[in-house]
Amino acid sequence: MKKIIISTFAVSALLLTTGCKNDFDTDVKDIAVTKGDADFSKYIALGNSLTSGYRDGALYSSGQNESYPSMIAMQMSLAGGGAFKQPLMPNDVGGFNNLPGFSGKLTLQLVNGSVSPVPSAPAAALDNVSAGAPYQNMGVPGAKSYHLVANGYGSQAGLLTGTANPYFVRFASSATTSVLADAMAQKPTFFSLWIGNNDVLLYATNGGTNSQTVGGVTTYTTATVQTGNTNPATYKSNDISDPNVVAASIKGVLDGLKSVGTTKGVIANIPYVTSVPYFTTVPYNPLTPTTLGANLATLNASLYGPLKQALTAFGAGDRINLLSATTSNPVLIKDVSLTDLSAQLTAALTPSLGLPTATAFGQIFGQARQSTKEDYILLTSSSVIGTTAPGAPAPVNVYGVSYPLQNQHVLTKTEAAYVKTAIDAYNGSIRSLADTYGLAFVDANAKMVDLNGQSGISFDGVKYTAKFVTGGAFSLDGVHLTGRGYAIVANEFIKSINGKYKSTLPQVNPNGYSGVKFP
Repeated sequence: MKKIIISTFAVSALLLTTGCKNDFDTDVKDIAVTKGDADFSKYIALGNSLTSGYRDGALYSSGQNESYPSMIAMQMSLAGGGAFKQPLMPNDVGGFNNLPGFSGKLTLQLVNGSVSPVPSAPAAALDNVSAGAPYQNMGVPGAKSYHLVANGYGSQAGLLTGTANPYFVRFASSATTSVLADAMAQKPTFFSLWIGNNDVLLYATNGGTNSQTVGGVTTYTTATVQTGNTNPATYKSNDISDPNVVAASIKGVLDGLKSVGTTKGVIANIPYVTSVPYFTTVPYNPLTPTTLGANLATLNASLYGPLKQALTAFGAGDRINLLSATTSNPVLIKDVSLTDLSAQLTAALTPSLGLPTATAFGQIFGQARQSTKEDYILLTSSSVIGTTAPGAPAPVNVYGVSYPLQNQHVLTKTEAAYVKTAIDAYNGSIRSLADTYGLAFVDANAKMVDLNGQSGISFDGVKYTAKFVTGGAFSLDGVHLTGRGYAIVANEFIKSINGKYKSTLPQVNPNGYSGVKFP
C-alpha cells in the first residue's frame, strides 16, 4: 500500500475500444459553422485551475495549451472568434523554485519496480508576464469564488500575507486590480465562468483540516464549515465557504461583466468532488490477510481485542472489530467527530497494561475507529499506510494498522456530508443565476456522474472513465484532467452554448489530445 502500482494490463486497457454510446451523437460537425445569436469576437474565460489547464499537480505550458477554454476558442474562431491569449508558463515543468510548496508536474516513473507519480523539481522562479496582457484565459489556480472579485489578489507584496496568488501576480495589470476588473477592462463579447470548486475542494483534499508549518514542524487543526459567516477575510485557507459568499461572489462577477455590456456567456456548476480519483482510488479496506500475515493474530490479541472489549463497556464497541483472516480489513482512522474516550480508555486499560502504556493507548485511540465505505482515504495517503508514525511507541506505531490515520489523511463520512451539503447549495445558486441572467448552463456534476458510471463516456470507440490513470480523463494528481478530459469538458460547454445561442460550433475530438504519459 505504499505505492500506487500500475500494471501493464491496465496500460493496455487504455487502448481498447468499447461499444458505449458515442458522445458525438449530438455533434454538428456536418453543419455549417455559425455564431447564432452570440458574438464570439472577444471571448474570455474566468475560473480557477480547471480553467487554466492545470494538470499533474502543476501549471505548465503544454497543459495550458490543452485547456478547455483554448479548445472552445479554437472552435469559436470558425464563427468569427478572435484571438485567445493565455499567460503561458515559461517551461513545461511548472512550479516556482523561489516559492515553497510549488513543485513541478508529476510524472510516472519506475520506483523500486513500481510505476508511481513523482513530482518534478520546479524549473524557474516566479515570472511576470503582465507586459503581454491582456490575456483571455483568466483561470487562476487556487482561486475561490470570492478571490475573483478581491482587489490586490495579484499583488507581489500580498504573497507574504497570504492575500495574493502567485499565478495572478504573473499577469495582473496592477498590484491593486482584481481578476474581475481585468476581465471587465477587455469588454468581452462572450465569457465562460467555472468557479466555486475550490470553495469546498481544499477542505476535502486536506481531510477537513488546516495546516501550519513552523520550524519545519507541521500541525493540523480542524477546518471550519463557514455557515453564516459572510466575511471571507476571516476564513482560513481550507475552510468551506459559506454558500451565500459563493453566490454573492458569482453574482458580483456577472454584474461586473454586465456593466460593460457583456451579457452572453456560459456558466458551469460544481461536480461532487468526492467522485474524482483523489478520493476513490485507495479503498477503505486495503489490509488483506496476506498483507498482515502473521501479525494478524498478534494484533487481535494485543490491540484490537483489548480495545474492542474496553470500548464495548463504554457503549462504543462498534468502533473496532477484530481483524478478519479471510477478507480484506479496513484501516484504522481518527474521527474527530467522535466523543473522545481517551480518559476512559486509559482508566480501563491501566490494570492490564500499566499507567504509562494505558495513557499512550488512551491518547492514540480515544477517537479511533475502523474506516467504512462512507469514508474516503485520500490518494496521497496510499504512501502513508504501513509506515511508522513519528513519535508513536512500538508496537502501536504503524499507520492504518496499529496507529490511526490522522484527520488530514482521511475525509470521514461526517466531513463528506459537509462537502456534499455545500456543493448542493452552491449548485442551486449557480443554476438560479444562470436562469436569472439568461446564460447557457453546463451541468458538470451530471457529466462527472457519467464518467463514474460503469459504461463511462465514449468518443469514436474510445472509453473514458473516472478511474485513476487508466480511465484516461484524469491526470496524475487525481483531481485535474488530462488534455482528453479537458476536451470532454470543452464539448459540454460547446453543447450548452449551441443550445442556448443557436450557434453551431463543432465539438472537439478528445482522442486527439494528450492523456497520461507512461515511462
